[in-house]
Amino acid sequence: MHNDIKRALEVLHTGGIILYPTDTIWGIGCDATNEQAVERIYQIKKREDSKSMLVLMENINFLSRYVEEVPEIAYDLIEVSDKPLTIIYPGAKNLAKNLIARDGSVGIRLTNEDFTRQLIQRFRKPIVSTSANLSGTTSPVSFDDIGSEIRDAVDYVVEYRQNDLTSATPSSIIKLGVGGEIEILRQ
Repeated sequence: MHNDIKRALEVLHTGGIILYPTDTIWGIGCDATNEQAVERIYQIKKREDSKSMLVLMENINFLSRYVEEVPEIAYDLIEVSDKPLTIIYPGAKNLAKNLIARDGSVGIRLTNEDFTRQLIQRFRKPIVSTSANLSGTTSPVSFDDIGSEIRDAVDYVVEYRQNDLTSATPSSIIKLGVGGEIEILRQ
């Protein structure tokens, strides 16, 4: 895992794209503050840039760096969640403009998975996490389900957990309003 983190960091620091395991399914990622790298992910996935992607962080204390005002309920939801949870926050800031939804929101998930947590700690910035598939196709549940078109398009493919056949599922998604309103988008 150490060599994978080292190599992934090199790629992220130069604006490259990685294919990596997350706390849910395999993802395509880049520096969430690099607009050109984010654009490249949209191109790889053949996805409209109006369909926003989420961001992974490893520490709840960094939310306020990327969200204007974190609703109090967010901390409670994160604390009680027993599975990966993506929260869509209003008022995104300090991220690539093409990563922020038209309504100014951004989806953020705090990861507890060992590889991504260590990678983000060392990178010191959030990273994009979007499923490793072409837009409109089924999300991969294991590394073997990722098509060659995706594998060949990224700058680095992480080796860690490629042989893990545990069936993975996407995170739950909740959207929070400025006043703490909650909308469940995916359970």
